[in-house]
Amino acid sequence: MAKPELEFHRPEAAWRPTAMPGFWEKVLSEDPDTGAYTRLARLEPGTDTSAFGVIIHTFREEAYLMEGELTDLSLGVTFTPGMYTCRPAGMAHGPYRTDRGALLIEFRYDLGG
Repeated sequence: MAKPELEFHRPEAAWRPTAMPGFWEKVLSEDPDTGAYTRLARLEPGTDTSAFGVIIHTFREEAYLMEGELTDLSLGVTFTPGMYTCRPAGMAHGPYRTDRGALLIEFRYDLGG
């Protein structure tokens, strides 16, 4: 099953917490068979994901930072609104910290590498 066909509408999905404290998600569309999705991700001010270490996925991920700022603690680089990433499976990133909070749109696909 693919993601559903959806014309412009206001998503009714609620913000829900993830396993990382201070990190919330709102899934906009999802393929329940593959786990591919499009979501909004929100990090509250002061969120630090260091306890989860460096992140490595088995899927492709793209993200666009819409608001706030996000610091990759491994790189020592702060990302700002308008910045974009395209990560192939296996690309290490994070952990992250944000003092002001952040809002991103993320796309996950090609699950399983």
